[in-house]
Order: sequence, then structure tokens, then C-alpha cells
Amino acid sequence: MIEIIPNWHPVFVHFTIALLSLAVIFYLIKAILPAKNEYQANLNILAKSNLMIGTGFAIMTAIAGWFAYNSVTHDTPSHLAMTEHRNWALLTLGIFIVLALWSLLQKHKANPIFLLALLVAGGLLATTGWLGGEAVYRYGLGVKSIPNSSGEGHAHQHEEGEDNDEKTANKVATDQHDKSSSETKHDETAHQHNDSTSN
Repeated sequence: MIEIIPNWHPVFVHFTIALLSLAVIFYLIKAILPAKNEYQANLNILAKSNLMIGTGFAIMTAIAGWFAYNSVTHDTPSHLAMTEHRNWALLTLGIFIVLALWSLLQKHKANPIFLLALLVAGGLLATTGWLGGEAVYRYGLGVKSIPNSSGEGHAHQHEEGEDNDEKTANKVATDQHDKSSSETKHDETAHQHNDSTSN
């Protein structure tokens, strides 16, 4: 099997967010358009199919997320972030499962309470996604360490199409790095010089 670091959760989660977001959007468009509109039937198919497939992916995402929760290396702050993300995810999943089952009972016209619940679920989905992003990008959960951006090998060539601002920032960083290295060498030389003169 293909090795995914840290596991399959990051793979499934993007399908979950995309499909369930589209389900919410299609249901809302369907509700806004007149009942006799020619696109109603197509929107109904799109909304329901995205909701069903998205909920299926959400279940797989939650299972993979559970394995991630119990296996990734973490400290106390990242554990709290991970737990908060997990709790929101389970609530969101539960609501989308109920909505998916509810949508099977509806023929064409969506119940206003169903639409309101769908909007709430969409908000929960966005919150859960935000908290997942925080867990990864703020707390570094489930990612490999990256190399230091200073020290030997820091100065490197960039591609030709690189943005001018980026080139300038890289040049400034390299110059500062070189300057701090020369200052360190100067201080060491001065220290040795003082030692030699005191003898």
C-alpha cells in the first residue's frame, strides 16, 4: 500500500470538505430558484449526490482521523488543538449523517428546517476545517520536520521566474546571515587577540 505521512486523513479530508460544501451550495441555489425552473431536477440530483458521497467520505475521514489522533506525535498544546478539532469533527459528521438520511425522504422540495440545518452544518464544516488547519500549520501535527533556513547551505539559487520581492527578501536574508557570521568571526578574533595581549 502507498505510504501516506502521517496517514490517510489528509487525503480524504479534502474530498469531504469539497463535496459537502458543494452539497450546501446546490441545495441553497435550488431553494432560491423558482419551483418551476428547468434546472430544479438537475440541482436536486447534484445536491443529493454530493451530500451522499460527501458523507461517505466524511465517515472515511473520521476513521482515518481517529487513527491520526491516536498515533501522531504531539505535546500538550497540540493535543488540546487536536482534541478540539476531533470534537467539532464528530459533531459535524453526526449532523451530516442525519441530513443525508433526511434527504433520502425528501422528493424535490427541501424543507426549510432541512435548509437551516444544512447551513448550520456548513458552518460547522468550515469551523472543523479551520481547526484542522490550525492543528497542522500552527502546531505542526503530522508533518515531518523541515530543514533550518539558516546556516551552511542556506544561500541557494532560485528559478528564473521567481518574483522580484522574493529575490530581494532572499538576498536580504543571505546578507544578514553572512553579516552575522562575519561578526561572530570578528568577535572570536578580538577575544583571542585580547587573550594574547594580556600574556
